[in-house]
Amino acid sequence: MRTVYPVFRYPDPHSAIDWLCSAFGFQVHAVHEAPDGTVAHAELVLDTGMIMLGGRADATPRPADDDCPVYVAVPDVDAHCAQARAAGAEITREPFDTDYGSRDYAARDLAGNVWAFGTYRP
Repeated sequence: MRTVYPVFRYPDPHSAIDWLCSAFGFQVHAVHEAPDGTVAHAELVLDTGMIMLGGRADATPRPADDDCPVYVAVPDVDAHCAQARAAGAEITREPFDTDYGSRDYAARDLAGNVWAFGTYRP
């Protein structure tokens, strides 16, 4: 059972859901809409992980390229990076090998959040 759920806010949650599935390989677990059709709450899964997301009307400051609030383990970093790039993700750090045996990269999503992806599974 999961115990940690990163939460993201997007100006257009419907578009964010589509983009996160296309770019990063997430799948929709649940989308709960408000009476006006906006996303009140959504849950996306990737392997055994889950994120939650919702809307945000105001803009937030753009995080630094190395400010990654979430790390997602994926089996093939290079293929994942290529998929994200093809979907329009800004790659903030190209795939690289770490001194602890992981292969990682970082990408910025359509709302400016920076995500880290890699093979490390503690």
